[in-house]
Amino acid sequence: MFNLTRRVFGLGLLAATVALGTTSFGAAAEDLKQFNIGYQKTGLPVIARQQQFIEKVLADKGVTVKWVEFTAGPPLVEALNVGAIDVGWTGDAPPIFGQSAGANIVYAAALPSNGQGEAIFVKPASPIQSLADLKGKRIGVGKGTSAHNLVVAALEKAGIPFDQITPVYLSPADAAAAFASDQIDAWAVWDPFFAIAETRYQPRVLVRSSDVLKVNTYFLANKDFAKAHPDFVSTTIAALGEAAKWADQNRDKVAAALHEVTGVPLDAQTIAANRIKFGIYPITDEIVAGQQATADRFFKLGLIPKAVRVSDAVWTAPGN
Repeated sequence: MFNLTRRVFGLGLLAATVALGTTSFGAAAEDLKQFNIGYQKTGLPVIARQQQFIEKVLADKGVTVKWVEFTAGPPLVEALNVGAIDVGWTGDAPPIFGQSAGANIVYAAALPSNGQGEAIFVKPASPIQSLADLKGKRIGVGKGTSAHNLVVAALEKAGIPFDQITPVYLSPADAAAAFASDQIDAWAVWDPFFAIAETRYQPRVLVRSSDVLKVNTYFLANKDFAKAHPDFVSTTIAALGEAAKWADQNRDKVAAALHEVTGVPLDAQTIAANRIKFGIYPITDEIVAGQQATADRFFKLGLIPKAVRVSDAVWTAPGN
């Protein structure tokens, strides 16, 4: 497990980036021609792609970077499991569901939570005024997503047993259609889908993730890939750190960068961009403990098939 401070973590990874010409990286690059990165429609990886931080680092190594877009974390984790992608970024719940199912993944680094950019909300005319009113209602949510964890935690806070609501497990696109046609009473989702809903409906927000959860999002890797190509994992983390610096220094350009890559309307991406927190950190004991608490909650509710020990899936960078 990482035992570095955030500052040393960042310096160490940047040193790895500077040293890409070393023999170890050169040998790794020789047998890797395409580096596959999974991402979603918002967040730090999108900025890294738009600014080509990773491509610039790998440009003289003969390695092509391929970006693969996913609408949610669970299919991204499955792609990692089967080796269709090498690394990727998700919320807190997908790796727990994946680990419980035996997915071949590791946690490589942590990023800030979705926080203000993930919520449970209803249409303005809905009679649902608070979390307490969700009892007996249909909540659209992606199974095994960070929004799933939000629903569980929010109901817990409101004193409503999970079995007293009806979860309607839908992808973001299907949930958007169900919300539009009133087939669900409430919707739990993250940006940019939450931001798109805000521009269309001006919904009543019942709770945001930041109100009930202290969690992270995660940069993950296929376990076999991380073992065979640790320098690529470390280099990508360093590049994401550079992307975070760029985003913080160019807040006025972030929304346009997100829009350019994803095609999500600029007004929605502007809302999303204004509440994103950028950064990338080592996996600390505190972070593992928080993720373990989430895993234990899911197992207690019978939402995952078996208990997991999060620490078993934490990647250790070479030399740490």
